[in-house]
Amino acid sequence: MKHTTHRWVLAAALAILAPLAAHAADAGYTDRIIVKYRSAPASSVAQAAQMRGTELPAARMGLAMRSLRVTALGSHVLKADRKLSLDEAERLAADIEASDPNVEYAEPDLIMRAAFTPNDPRYNEQWNLFESAGGINAPAAWDRSTGSGVVVAVVDTGYRPHADLNANILQGYDFISDAFTANDGGGRDTDARDPGDWLDPGDCGPHDPFDLSPSTWHGTHVAGIIAARANNARGVAGVAYNARIVPARVLGKCGGSTSDIVDAVIWAAGGSVPGVPANANPAKVINISLGTTGSCGTSMQNAIDSARSRGASVIVAAGNDTEDSVNFTPANCNGVVAVASVNRSGGQSSFTNFGALVKLAAPGGERPGADSNNILSTLNTGTTTPGPDSYGFYRGTSMAAPTVSGVAALMLSVKPTLKPDDVTFLLQSTTRHFPSACSQCGAGIVNSRAAVDAATGSPPGIPEVGPNDSTAQAQTIANANTIVNAAMSSSSDSDYYRVSLPGGRTLTATLIPNPNSDYDVDIYDTSGTLVGSARAGTGVVDVATYQYFGRVAGTYFVRVFYYSGGTGTTTGKYALRLNW
Repeated sequence: MKHTTHRWVLAAALAILAPLAAHAADAGYTDRIIVKYRSAPASSVAQAAQMRGTELPAARMGLAMRSLRVTALGSHVLKADRKLSLDEAERLAADIEASDPNVEYAEPDLIMRAAFTPNDPRYNEQWNLFESAGGINAPAAWDRSTGSGVVVAVVDTGYRPHADLNANILQGYDFISDAFTANDGGGRDTDARDPGDWLDPGDCGPHDPFDLSPSTWHGTHVAGIIAARANNARGVAGVAYNARIVPARVLGKCGGSTSDIVDAVIWAAGGSVPGVPANANPAKVINISLGTTGSCGTSMQNAIDSARSRGASVIVAAGNDTEDSVNFTPANCNGVVAVASVNRSGGQSSFTNFGALVKLAAPGGERPGADSNNILSTLNTGTTTPGPDSYGFYRGTSMAAPTVSGVAALMLSVKPTLKPDDVTFLLQSTTRHFPSACSQCGAGIVNSRAAVDAATGSPPGIPEVGPNDSTAQAQTIANANTIVNAAMSSSSDSDYYRVSLPGGRTLTATLIPNPNSDYDVDIYDTSGTLVGSARAGTGVVDVATYQYFGRVAGTYFVRVFYYSGGTGTTTGKYALRLNW
């Protein structure tokens, strides 16, 4: 009997199978400054006078300093009375050096940590975790968080018991209500294991599929990206390798139904579903690597709203059709974090969906190309029914989404009180600039270390310095690829930033508003002429650019201003990345 129910498809592994388808320095903080004087004091009185030379720079920052010791190099180690961000420490060191001609140099005394590199034998193939172009800077994040205490729900094909995953799998549920789709001899039950979703020719309709389609084990691959055990001398490492996975099985032969997916999303976050036992481990992150064309239906939107109201962030694959994600659901639902895919070079994957609704991007591989350029994770050898454990490379936004889910788990592990909107904003505002072209791919590439730092209250970049309400008062941004952490103080506020743009460069101003606000961005030349602008909607990233053809540096101003939404330091937050 041919099965023709409405189909939800995997947002990634099927990109392969069918067309549908060293960190050493802790840059976060220090409370010490190293000062090297040109000449040593001749007496204790002179030494005390020398120390007083640091008091004024410290006082300007509201600090008190004391001397700790002299190093083997003859430099002095000074300790502040509170922790300083790296930016603060660098400013203090520069002020000390500028204030005393006898100071040869002053610099932050950086905190060093052991750089964790897992002993998993195939870790070196996981470029998506550590490479500088397309990776997510995971080793640096692991110095601070491994996802302990966080539950991530994987709404997918279920899971296969796997030696590299078993320790992190919690009790799940099989939500597939149709026996044919479930392919396990029945409908809904407490067994979320994946029996296989292979398709014989015509199983889903005339010539659909045309040939035998093997089982994907998609949910197992997704779960491994998030939480494969690390440092166990086996296989691979997950992004949040100490997080726990609750599998919610919704996809089987020919996909899955909206009503089953809706129940799974609500249940995963701790909501009640008739006839289904309560979820004993409600998730703070829900990964949905599936989708179909069409608008976001009321049922799906209500399920997402229900999950978010219980504190769960909903991370969704943008899709693999090289189209605007506005046409694909649930990527087009309100409140989700839709994730696009970048390749190993950090540029736009050829298959990824894009558009204004995409929040950010993460590694998802490339088509065509070698397997080694795709994403390695846990898998199964069975072509139909299950076989032994294995590992394999898949590509797609289904791989990008769980990468972001893993980073969200790292953040929530260090700051469990983060609300879904907080997670979204911090994920976006800590991204890094695309090293290769990625049009309408959101704020940037997810940066796990920066996101974890931001969750603990130490975001990367520099603070807004006011007043900056006119070009005359504009805050000067000296370095390319600078992130400014700022806030819209009122509905009449305009914040100005000054850039000296080198000849032949393109200025890119990426404005990341908080999820509930709409702020806009303009670029002006020195005569006040508008040369670039961006006007996106609420919670949408604005990207304004200006290509400068001059031979010498020119001065340009970037203006951020209010259109609608929140104001003040809490509800008016935004981040501005300036790159050239």
